[in-house]
Amino acid sequence: MPPTDTILDLECQQLSKSFAGQAAVDNISLSIPSGSFFSILGPSGCGKTTLLRMLAGFVEPDSGDIRIKGHSMLGVPPNKRPLNMVFQHLALFPMMSVADNIAYGLKRRGTPRSEIARRVADVLERVGLPDVGQRKPDQLSGGQKQRIAIARCLVLEPAVLLLDEPLGALDLKLREQMKLELKQLQQTFGTTFVYITHDQSEALVMSDQVAVMNQGRFEQVASPQTLYYQPATAFVAGFVGDSNRLSGRVEAPGRVALASGRIIHATAAGATPADRGAPVSLFVRPEGISPLLPGQPCQMDNCLDARVSTLLFDGANSRIGALLDEGTELTVRLPQTPEFAQLRPGDRLQLGWMGNQAQYFAAPAL
Repeated sequence: MPPTDTILDLECQQLSKSFAGQAAVDNISLSIPSGSFFSILGPSGCGKTTLLRMLAGFVEPDSGDIRIKGHSMLGVPPNKRPLNMVFQHLALFPMMSVADNIAYGLKRRGTPRSEIARRVADVLERVGLPDVGQRKPDQLSGGQKQRIAIARCLVLEPAVLLLDEPLGALDLKLREQMKLELKQLQQTFGTTFVYITHDQSEALVMSDQVAVMNQGRFEQVASPQTLYYQPATAFVAGFVGDSNRLSGRVEAPGRVALASGRIIHATAAGATPADRGAPVSLFVRPEGISPLLPGQPCQMDNCLDARVSTLLFDGANSRIGALLDEGTELTVRLPQTPEFAQLRPGDRLQLGWMGNQAQYFAAPAL
């Protein structure tokens, strides 16, 4: 939670919403300081869209409160809330010029014409498109349309901008470019962004804080670095980044016995039980595992013999599937060094990692 003297643009207090007796949002609380880029990350069906629609005013909560700049939004209709929303499908008016698209909300408010012209010119300058005001939306690239849709919202000077998977309709290369541009725009305007996505890369690259949502609840709210390196739950460990997941039982603190009897050195996460025999799920990331060719010494806590089962070439992101002698397969990131360029399925190697590169959590009850 932020310090008590922090200015909060958006707060949710014990927010809940159910449909047909099924909880979509289950007792959610959050506090977003002014000027933050805050993302809500989760798989389809986790409740993030319902939460967004409650923030926007399209759905009333069953219980709890939503406060913007300290004022409750309960019963306040969407058009009276000090926020705006960018959708995946940008909904620019095709027959209007770019300038008229941006000016639309100001005209509806009755803003004087001279003030509209000044604010439209200013926001176009700030999104880096000062010369496109007289063009039609279909004369713009996908990235330019994205910036105009955001400019149309930011010209209204909302306290909060909600973004509902706005990059989902873009191709991969443009999505990568727009991640950086969105973060830069947020910093330029200083407006609080609340970003909804199922794409962990978008959330990690752009956000100051990320809430990982699962089955209507927040599993963890933290910085991207904390989510990645110090996940609080097995769900976060498996959902944020890529991980190999193994099942085992506690042998002793810091030691997990796999079904084969092999002992793995790892770090207990959070309140994971230390009782001998307690079932746990162990996670180790592909990039945390070092592949070693025959003859190379392994000086790590865990050293396992394996055979290459699959080779997935993707340049700098190339990986292998490595089958351990007891039958478990691990995914391993390949180093970009010459000796691994000739690796082929069937080749023998060792896999090594330190105990602090693997974490284990209490296994979920069946």
